[in-house]
Amino acid sequence: MVKRWLPWVLKGVLSVGLIWFAFRNVDLAAAWGQAKTLDPLMLLAALSLGVAQVFLGAMRWWLVLRALKAAFSALQALPVYYIGVCFSIVTPVVGDAMRMWKAHRSGLSLQASVNSVMLERIVTILGLVLLVAAMQPLLLDRVPEIPGTWVFPLLSAVGISGIAFISQLDRLPVSLHRWRVVRGMVHLAGDTRKLCRRVPFSLGTLAVAVIGHANLSLVVYVLALGLGLDVSIIDCLILFPPVILALTLPISIAGFGLRENIMIVAFGYVGVEPGSAAVLGRAVRGEQHRHRPRRAA
Repeated sequence: MVKRWLPWVLKGVLSVGLIWFAFRNVDLAAAWGQAKTLDPLMLLAALSLGVAQVFLGAMRWWLVLRALKAAFSALQALPVYYIGVCFSIVTPVVGDAMRMWKAHRSGLSLQASVNSVMLERIVTILGLVLLVAAMQPLLLDRVPEIPGTWVFPLLSAVGISGIAFISQLDRLPVSLHRWRVVRGMVHLAGDTRKLCRRVPFSLGTLAVAVIGHANLSLVVYVLALGLGLDVSIIDCLILFPPVILALTLPISIAGFGLRENIMIVAFGYVGVEPGSAAVLGRAVRGEQHRHRPRRAA
């Protein structure tokens, strides 16, 4: 019981600490006043882009399913993916687990349910890393003194190498195949090769992933306009994808606290005040929650 709950307790404590750290020097009354100035039309536009994000995610997963030749239509994939988005409010792991379970309950084989979600998640993260690496020249042009410029090219190489490694996991010694986890890795390796060999589907999945990350950057830009912040769409496109990438680290509950701190640092490079950056981070988080279903029964 202690082992089960201790990580959540630690994440909760860290989330509270990060929220305190982000807002410790922020005038909360002024921040709340700025949040209330959000243009309703810009909020509506952001909500529309958020709904489009769900469709992009469902399409991304469906392309992986097509590559694996799974008998699961786009109309089946959309509601299951939407339910997974709802449960991702807690953490992406919970959302992915729910998507696997609902897909299996809807008639998809357990192997296809698990592997398709894992591969979709891997390609999504790879697309994010590649987008960040591709935008790095623009980032350096705007913020030449930013540290760690070698990180994202390295992550790109590691990501591509990681997929190649996963595709070879079925080469593990046969003597190890008696273990269920090893048999699972063997099946994952085969499905990874299926995805890579069906180039239209693999490149399509990667392209939709990149479009999805760009769409999230557009959401940030629209909300920034609604708050009256002086940022450009290019600023959002080069600064927000690294924020998304950092939020994949499982060190807080649903990114609470972590998002605000990273937004303050990232948008501080283009002159956005800490309070305004924190409000923008909360607005992005709130917009992502609004288009999720209340219940997933």
